[in-house]
Amino acid sequence: QVQLVEAGGCGVQPGGALRLFCVASGSINLINTMCWYRQSPGKQRESVAVISSVGSTNYADSETGRFTITRDNDKNTVYLQMNSLKPDDTAVYYCNAVTRRLIHGNLIRDDYWGQGTQVTVSS
Repeated sequence: QVQLVEAGGCGVQPGGALRLFCVASGSINLINTMCWYRQSPGKQRESVAVISSVGSTNYADSETGRFTITRDNDKNTVYLQMNSLKPDDTAVYYCNAVTRRLIHGNLIRDDYWGQGTQVTVSS
């Protein structure tokens, strides 16, 4: 089992910056990939950024150059630095972790989610 706790969301004016963080606990040795998702009311949940266990990253096209995902494996924490924020960035941001484990010869994939943290960008 993996538990994820996100924090760092708040209200901010357009053009501002925020740093979100997600702390993992439990079977952290099984975690391969960690991701940030976001969801606004009436919209589908969308991927924002992905980081692998070795630090390779990928971003949604609209966020490239503004958002940066990093991880500190010693602290079991993943971060999302968000700069030049826009009103369209307003959403609940969720942390996701993917684990893989071998059970009786079968490779099992599991997904874990945090509770979400609210980001509101408005003037």
